[in-house]
Amino acid sequence: MKIWVFVFFSFSYLYLLAQPVPAKEENIPFLVTFSKKASSSYGDDDHSQTFFFTIPKDYKKPFYIRVFDPEIGGEYDELNNGSNKKFNSFTSFTLYGGSGCISEKDATGVDPVGNYKSGNVIVSYSFGEDQSLDGKWFAMGPFNPSEGEYSEQYYGYVFKLIAEGLEGDDGNLYRYFLSASATNNIPVNGGNAFTFEYSFRLPVNINEICHIYPFVDNKVVSVKQTNFDWDHGGAIKLYSVSTFAKNLAVSGDGEKAESVYYVKKSEKGTSLDIQFQADEASNISNNNVVFYITNQYGETLPFFSVPIGGVPKYKGNVVIVPSR
Repeated sequence: MKIWVFVFFSFSYLYLLAQPVPAKEENIPFLVTFSKKASSSYGDDDHSQTFFFTIPKDYKKPFYIRVFDPEIGGEYDELNNGSNKKFNSFTSFTLYGGSGCISEKDATGVDPVGNYKSGNVIVSYSFGEDQSLDGKWFAMGPFNPSEGEYSEQYYGYVFKLIAEGLEGDDGNLYRYFLSASATNNIPVNGGNAFTFEYSFRLPVNINEICHIYPFVDNKVVSVKQTNFDWDHGGAIKLYSVSTFAKNLAVSGDGEKAESVYYVKKSEKGTSLDIQFQADEASNISNNNVVFYITNQYGETLPFFSVPIGGVPKYKGNVVIVPSR
């Protein structure tokens, strides 16, 4: 007698309380921003990266945004081979709040054009090579939550942090943490972070998988994913409440690739799981990639560090049916 095994997947959620950016569940080692003289083939198409941080409206204490390794040089950052083997770059980190911080349409685009620096400048720092900050945390703050722009859509007061590559041609690799402390990474209860375009470094270990979690609201009919400079480094797959391992188009060196996915009814109001799975045969070191998603109207979708609804966890229910 033959035995046929059918596997049905259900969906559960894991609530997360943490504000590292990238989040632990994303398994992304670093954000990446190259200075403006670097070729886009290094994996940064516009030398700018914007993240938003949300503070719940009932949170009244000061908070900090800590930056890991904000300088350009030393252990983690990427030296451009055309720099005569010496770092020559600078990156600015500028925090915005107030009216228009996120409600301005240009602020949520994927290109640094128009009025994307909307809102009020709260603080700005610029870093070059600095051994005292190599592999160290730098605290921005303290900030008052009410300095942000209040938004019901994003569940609290919103702040915008733009990392911008200035002069030079090297790559700055860094991370953030939304913290209740200047000296330690202590989560802000209920806080979150999100972006509309991700520029990031892939793990060194090709067996590790990166995750990005775009949120699909009830109005989304289809999504178009765009990735830049994946270097044909492996597969990019979409997982959801009802889709398992849908292959997406992948880009080559200095190239862009796009593909459209039509959203199922059961996926509305949930986060998708986009997985980046490196290929051992590609043997690529220092692989950086840019990724974003738009809906059927061309509007960008946010990627939350703490996914709305939680990280999808599939559970298999096995039904054994004897053949006749």
